[in-house]
Amino acid sequence: MATQAPLPGRYDPRLIEAAMALNQNRLEIAERILKPYLKEDPFDAAAVRMLAELAARIGRIRDAENLLRRAVELAPGWMPPKANLALVLGRMGRPAEAMELLDDIFAEQPEEVGHWNLKAATLGRLGDFEEAIAMYEAVLRRAPKQPRVWMSYAHMLKTVGRLDEGIAAYRKAIDIRPTLGEAWWSLANLKTIKFTEDDVAAMNRALETPALSDEDRLHLDFALGKSMHDRGRVDEAFACYARANALRLKLQPHARKDVHKLVDRSIEAFTRDSFAERTGGCGSPEPIFIVGMTRAGSTLLEQILASHSMVEGTSELQDVPILARRSGKYPRSALDLGEDERRALGDEYLKRTAVQRRTDKPFFIDKLPNNWMWVPFIHLILPNAKIIDARRHPLGCCFSNFRQHFAHGQTWTYDLEDLGHYYADYVRLMAHIDVVLPGRVHRIIYERMVDDTEQQVRRLLDHCGLEFEPACLEFHKTVRAVRTPSSEQVRQPIYRDATDEWRRYEKYLGPLKEALGPVLQAYPDAPAA
Repeated sequence: MATQAPLPGRYDPRLIEAAMALNQNRLEIAERILKPYLKEDPFDAAAVRMLAELAARIGRIRDAENLLRRAVELAPGWMPPKANLALVLGRMGRPAEAMELLDDIFAEQPEEVGHWNLKAATLGRLGDFEEAIAMYEAVLRRAPKQPRVWMSYAHMLKTVGRLDEGIAAYRKAIDIRPTLGEAWWSLANLKTIKFTEDDVAAMNRALETPALSDEDRLHLDFALGKSMHDRGRVDEAFACYARANALRLKLQPHARKDVHKLVDRSIEAFTRDSFAERTGGCGSPEPIFIVGMTRAGSTLLEQILASHSMVEGTSELQDVPILARRSGKYPRSALDLGEDERRALGDEYLKRTAVQRRTDKPFFIDKLPNNWMWVPFIHLILPNAKIIDARRHPLGCCFSNFRQHFAHGQTWTYDLEDLGHYYADYVRLMAHIDVVLPGRVHRIIYERMVDDTEQQVRRLLDHCGLEFEPACLEFHKTVRAVRTPSSEQVRQPIYRDATDEWRRYEKYLGPLKEALGPVLQAYPDAPAA
């Protein structure tokens, strides 16, 4: 084993104080210590790693990546920053890069249980679910009292449809640590189980625990909100959701203006003429993109399409945003690409996503909802790809997002006004695409899919150039891994119970309605320009 590089300033009392502040989630104190310290000694890998952890906690994930790469450069024989970087890359949707780092880490420290856990999670992100499950089981045999490992193991069991075992694993995590809010929320997030009165009492006791972390508190409130919702106790449910979202927003603020400006710039840049002048790109017809708002039915559409013999479902892939942002100052950078560059980017997308594919079916699905922002870029680099827009009633969709805790990346879901503005910007850009690229995007209205499933499925398959297959109407019988919050819902026949749930909470939705503006009245169409 290689000798670890010495860490400058390792025993400096300021770093000890910063580490304590991070452990207590006192991020402002940690930042006040670390930034001046690094001005004095910019080569201290330990301090750089701490600043990276701080950046990751407040949602600045790309800053965290850059800082961790710097820490690895400063101390190449020190494994913790490499492990942290692998974790960050996995969360950024780059598990293949993470796995390369893990190979190096395992060569140095093959017996470290934490590395086994990280590798199992990375295998899951790569779609190697059975191997990931086997690795989690190996970790738990060696360290059976690890609640977070039990929880991660449960996530993987749920993904492959082993629901009863997954529930038991979540319960095991809670038995070991009753205050583990994420495990409680993970049970609630299955959508198919109801909490008992004993469960509710246990969550309330956990919330009263002294020094409970903000992360545990917000997860517990989301879980309690679900339990109150199931009981029809609307006022208590909304209070739980409001507390949880306010705390999440405090930890990860949303930059509403940034989304609005991106849509403004995209509408200005991507005109009918600009597209007409830029033909070519990668000609592959393999990708089928499902875009739109989260909680709008994208997982249902993926399950329907993945039930077809010609289509593979690969879930939410992060590659399009990475490629779009990498090319420079978007959207201008996308228009500056030459035909060869557009083709190369399309080819690179196919190469990057190939690691997620497990069959030789000719088509595959990328269902990252937030790709609605990058539809013009998709068209430029993959002009023959199919694009599906999953749309749901704005109040139903937005309030469903308010009730849903996302692990990371959906900061616009934590506030009703932010939700309304985000939905309106999404509709605004997609309406522009309909004008400048008529017929390019096929729109599925969720309520119409519920009311007349067969007709909507046939139209969807026609758009994708696929023959009708009865299995697409019996999508709930299709056995496949599903990684999104709707995983258990799409394993049931289609139902409409959730379409009007928002009406019970309508008295609280004034800020959402105001932010939506004319988008609400115009639904399912876009407001007149």
